[in-house]
Amino acid sequence: MNAKLNDLQQDAKQMAHEVWLAGLGALSMAGEEGSKLFKALVEKGEAFESTEKPPVEAVKKAYERTVEATTGLFNRLEDTIKDKTVAVLQKMDIPTREELTQLNARVEALTQAIERLAPKA
Repeated sequence: MNAKLNDLQQDAKQMAHEVWLAGLGALSMAGEEGSKLFKALVEKGEAFESTEKPPVEAVKKAYERTVEATTGLFNRLEDTIKDKTVAVLQKMDIPTREELTQLNARVEALTQAIERLAPKA
């Protein structure tokens, strides 16, 4: 019975050692294949950059032109809306923010002038 147990222990040790060696082998292959894969990816990237860069640049420039045109359009639209709003407010005799600010400044100046002229109690 001891002989069978010793044989089982030896087989288990041998199997564990082989699993360990297989893991080391996998690690070694991954390192080798990893560096090969990295080199292959660099080569593909260089090829892609040289052939695809001009179209990518063209798309980028088209995008930038579209953004500029859209920004200009929105700015003109905003100005038009502001102008129309001011015109409507003026037709309704509603003062603009600027007019209210000017009026507020005049009232403040008049208040200070009155305080200076008022007799001290």
